[in-house]
Amino acid sequence: MGEAIVFWVSGTLAVIGALGMVISKKAVHSALFIALTMINLAILYVANAAPFLGMVQIIVYTGAVMMLFLFVLMVVGVDSSDSLIETIKGQRVAAFLFGVGFSILLIAGIGNGLMETSSTGLDAANAAQGGNVEGLAALMFGPYLIAFEVTAALLITAAMGAMILTHRERWMPKRTQRELSQERFASGAHPGQLPAPGVYARHNAVDTPALLPDGSASDISIPEPLRVRDDIRDVDPAEIDEVRQLSADSSGKDDGR
Repeated sequence: MGEAIVFWVSGTLAVIGALGMVISKKAVHSALFIALTMINLAILYVANAAPFLGMVQIIVYTGAVMMLFLFVLMVVGVDSSDSLIETIKGQRVAAFLFGVGFSILLIAGIGNGLMETSSTGLDAANAAQGGNVEGLAALMFGPYLIAFEVTAALLITAAMGAMILTHRERWMPKRTQRELSQERFASGAHPGQLPAPGVYARHNAVDTPALLPDGSASDISIPEPLRVRDDIRDVDPAEIDEVRQLSADSSGKDDGR
């Protein structure tokens, strides 16, 4: 009874994760749905007396491969990975044909498994090979050696594809610091840092405007929320006169030079 409950719960969650991976429009959401499917498959492996395969499923696929997918999405960018534009003509038709072919193979495999009456349980198979790990090794490097090598080549190809996606060609030469500075000043906008509020470090309140050399207040020195609310502190006229005097003295010294 307990095995049946585990099968139906984990199997249902695995199917939901697989459908979510295909239906989801966000690549990050698809990756999370894949993780859900892999974890439930690992639970099914453990429930069917294959603990080693279940642990490998979690450590290798859910841990390493899924982290690789998320790392590629993080490096490449969500916008580029979520692009729905068909860059290669006919890729949707090819994907549909491959999907139909894979479905036929899957149905044929399930039918063959149901028709086969001389199947051996995992307990008997593990006992014949001396254990679950030994049995998997005998099958992996025996009758299924070619399939194992093809899978390894597929993983290497996926890693190379990730490297190609993260590499971007530079379409124009890198601009120097001088060119960037000239572009900033040519736009006519304020090229540097905005003046800080306060009058010659006598006031550090954000609602006190900075004074220009002519004694006028600088509006851009006040944060925009305070300007919208007209919450600006008045400056003492004596301080304005002092700023004008300092500006005049500085101009006189420059003229004397």
